[in-house]
Amino acid sequence: MRLLTVICFVSFFAFSSQSAFAQSSTKQQTADYSQYTHIFKSAVLNEERTVTVQLPKSYQAESNKVYPVIYRLDGAGNIPLASAVIERLQNDNRAPEVIIVAIENTNRLRDLYPTVNKEPQGPVGEGGGAAKFLAFIEQELMPLINKSYRTHNFNVIAGGSAAGVFALYTMQANPELFQAHIAYSPAVWWNYGASVKSTKSFIAKTKELNSYVYINIGEESGIMRERYDELQQLLQAHKVLELRFFSDAFDGVSHNLTSVAGAFNAYHNLFLPKQMSINDLTDDVASIDAYYQNLSQQWGEQISPPDRAVRSLGYNLTGSKQFNRAIEVFKYNIKNYPKSVDALSALSYGYEMQGDTRQALEYMESALAIADDSYPYINYLKETKARLQAEFDKRNLVF
Repeated sequence: MRLLTVICFVSFFAFSSQSAFAQSSTKQQTADYSQYTHIFKSAVLNEERTVTVQLPKSYQAESNKVYPVIYRLDGAGNIPLASAVIERLQNDNRAPEVIIVAIENTNRLRDLYPTVNKEPQGPVGEGGGAAKFLAFIEQELMPLINKSYRTHNFNVIAGGSAAGVFALYTMQANPELFQAHIAYSPAVWWNYGASVKSTKSFIAKTKELNSYVYINIGEESGIMRERYDELQQLLQAHKVLELRFFSDAFDGVSHNLTSVAGAFNAYHNLFLPKQMSINDLTDDVASIDAYYQNLSQQWGEQISPPDRAVRSLGYNLTGSKQFNRAIEVFKYNIKNYPKSVDALSALSYGYEMQGDTRQALEYMESALAIADDSYPYINYLKETKARLQAEFDKRNLVF
């Protein structure tokens, strides 16, 4: 009945009042972001829980847009760092806007560790509640967030130390619940390295996992470092298909600062940028479609391969004298943008670099046929056509 009572609040949700959450809801405004702090009763945990939700800048203006969600453990104090990093990535078209949900603690060790610690170096008898805490997130919190806000099915969980252990635990307990798991200096020393052992067992029996894992460590040493290194080496050597794994080690950075040191790499490596990297391009141009399909799934919107981004791939290939591959990429781009002056001009350039003056001239003429005097580089096109025409006539001069 308690769970039903919580869920019933959702049916009365009105965004203007943010009333989907049970007991109380307060709004704060920070810069261009709106934050809502909600306190509600959890039937699973049988206690009140507090979460803070930060909405993207565009949330109010773009009423049909949906957003990925970052679930940040250890409370709202972690929002500013994640928000600042992601905003800088957004400004470079390297990350989407996101909803951030920060979960406050009540009994941190109980909730975040999967096993009860029996090792004397730690607090003996603590931990063991991670399964119930995950049930709270899966059965109560995420449904409320999804019904109360415009989310889509790309969820990230992030935390440090004990919360890092929990982030890795969620991957093993419910591999499809989160699409990314970020663990800053996870305290894998806990209970004789129980989380390392469980991860090893999970990886050994998992053949495919479409997920992302980021871990890091600072200046920690001793058993903590030994067990972390074992985990890092295990994941680095993984044979699991589709699992993207990244790690960092920061000398001289304290345990409590590894989230600060690692936040940029964690999110920079996670989100696909709108500009596809040449390293993601295979010999088959279908890899461009695959890349932007994955990008669209992350960002929560349909993003077709941008004209400029694909041309950049082709120019990269011409720069490394891979002319046949470059021409294939330029041709692929024209299929998507048949009326693009820039796309036609790029293919002309590819043929010119290959030494095929006839084809270069043909596509330059096609570019000029649809360009008008408002095109900013019209003189370049005309000059290039004249140069190509002269070169073509010279090569075909009959003596």
